[in-house]
Amino acid sequence: MIKNPIKRKKAQLFRRRMIVIVIIALSLAIYLFYKASPGIPLVGKFASAPKTYSLNQAKWDEMVKSFEKTVRDYQGSVGVYFKDINSGNVWEYKADKLFPSASLIKLPMMAAIFEKIKKGDISFDTQIRLTGRERRGGSGTLKWARDGTKLSVMELLYKMITESDNTAANMLSDYVGMNYLQREFSRMGLVYTKIYPEGFSLTSGRVTRENYTTAREMADLIERIYNKELVNEQSSELMMEFLKNSKSRTRLRGGLPIGWELAHKTGLLRRSCHDVGIVFSPQGDYIIAVLTGNVPNYSSAKKFIAKIAKHTVDYYKVESSIADSSKFKSSKSL
Repeated sequence: MIKNPIKRKKAQLFRRRMIVIVIIALSLAIYLFYKASPGIPLVGKFASAPKTYSLNQAKWDEMVKSFEKTVRDYQGSVGVYFKDINSGNVWEYKADKLFPSASLIKLPMMAAIFEKIKKGDISFDTQIRLTGRERRGGSGTLKWARDGTKLSVMELLYKMITESDNTAANMLSDYVGMNYLQREFSRMGLVYTKIYPEGFSLTSGRVTRENYTTAREMADLIERIYNKELVNEQSSELMMEFLKNSKSRTRLRGGLPIGWELAHKTGLLRRSCHDVGIVFSPQGDYIIAVLTGNVPNYSSAKKFIAKIAKHTVDYYKVESSIADSSKFKSSKSL
């Protein structure tokens, strides 16, 4: 056992970095294997579920009624966007309402950095040095790393998404520049989702310029990743793998059965609590974005998001009856 606390902390950091490197290497190896073997389906990974089912109108209406009651009963502000990918049918509730983005801002940040990599301006191997100015508390393990630690862009992206590491996000934003991120957000077609230095503050009070977003814009981004359209096909596939490795076990994950695959990003800051993702269920894939603001407390918000996810389970589980969707008409938003 290492008795020196400094040496022990260094050893722990080294082990964590090795684990990240191994996970990334395995993800890339799996991706390259399947690219070289087009006849083998990506079951349970990036491939969507077989499109063999049709919407059940009665079940859909039952699910929508559950959504409506749950959002009405919650005391905080709510924005929801839900889409069945197979049919394209949507249910939404205040999907364009602005919320402080919290760590959801890391989703378009990731896409913007992948775009810079695609252009050849930086690479996954580019090394970035941690300075005290970039260190942030809150989520992530890099807050414990010593000044001068070098990490690759790949490591920082992985930590920013899977751990929601605030220090990793700061290091990346400082390296590529806030002006670049702002331009890239606009180029991606984001109208309401904004990024400013002040928005990264971890204060619980108001900031001069907040990073805002909406349920619709976050859902659109993650759907473009699902369709392999964000940046390019290879970038979308790797981004999806990062999202599937999220460490969060509450919110959407807390409302879904064990074994249902979920690719998602969470956010929590300034009385806002969010989760947006793609669920790969036995009866098809679907997008679900749930944003909350002015929440009574974070515990109630996490339980609320889990409850929204639970309402989808009866509809998408294997036991659900299957019916023809030809008579289906999209439900109206509240």
